Amino acid sequence: MPQVDVLSELLKPLRLADTYYSKWLAGGSWGIVGEDDSHAILHYMVRNGCYISFGDEEPIRLHEGDLAVFPHGSAHSFASDPRRATTPLHSVLPELPPGGSASVAVGSAAPDTEILCASLHYDPVTEPALYRALPRIIVLRRDLLRDEPLLHYTLECLPREGTRMAPGAQLVSLRAFEMVFVLALRTAMERLAEASPALKALRHEGVSRALTAIYASYASSWTVESLAREAGMSRAVFSRVFRELVGEPPARHLLFRRLQEARRLLADPSIPQQEIHRIIGYGSHVGFHLAFRKEFGMTPGEYRAQRLDQASP
Repeated sequence: MPQVDVLSELLKPLRLADTYYSKWLAGGSWGIVGEDDSHAILHYMVRNGCYISFGDEEPIRLHEGDLAVFPHGSAHSFASDPRRATTPLHSVLPELPPGGSASVAVGSAAPDTEILCASLHYDPVTEPALYRALPRIIVLRRDLLRDEPLLHYTLECLPREGTRMAPGAQLVSLRAFEMVFVLALRTAMERLAEASPALKALRHEGVSRALTAIYASYASSWTVESLAREAGMSRAVFSRVFRELVGEPPARHLLFRRLQEARRLLADPSIPQQEIHRIIGYGSHVGFHLAFRKEFGMTPGEYRAQRLDQASP
């Protein structure tokens, strides 16, 4: 198959729709806690630092110039001190419209800390299985970011760009944060792979080739044997290593990728439902119907009706 990029193929189904961002000015003693969010979150330390806490492990200290990425929007707190009592996020951050921004001041003293935060909203239907296996936080330190000129420069420009009211500002912000997100994941894949099995899978020579095949050519008639050949590994070794890094067997991963694409196609009424099983690589409509119902608890027809009903005014 042609040479393609595994990270691009992994993120291609992930459709970013909106971004909400805020500038936090904090001083003295302060603390904010957010709930689980179904979207990716970014924290960029523009000035000074803070502590990130999940409550079940040691707090993480962020310094000026560091970037923290929360791929799944996992609930966490950020504070001047990890022992500081925290204020619920929703009580200080106003509800924002799509593309909206806000400036929030917190703390017991004049601001000496500035944080740029963004929530990147994507359709959870399009979330790839391997993406779900990413760690709940990825921290890119300032020194590492300086070795990534495009990512570093984009981050430095974001605080200024966020204050502009120029034509197209909403779209520019969406694309800028999207680029930061992709560049951050690429940097983590290249530089921090040992910190996460999922990141290690993207770097593994054989498994990454199999993942590229699954994401780019899901409709092909892949088997575990043919994926192992694509990976240049024996079937037994490939199956074991794939499961260790990805968290599930290759056949299961391929199944979910196909059904994920089916959900995307079912949401488009212009695509005939009777054609979808062939588009995603199923030999029979009945087999597709049974697999879809087993995975999602409803038939393809019921899913299409639900999505179209949600999309109607």
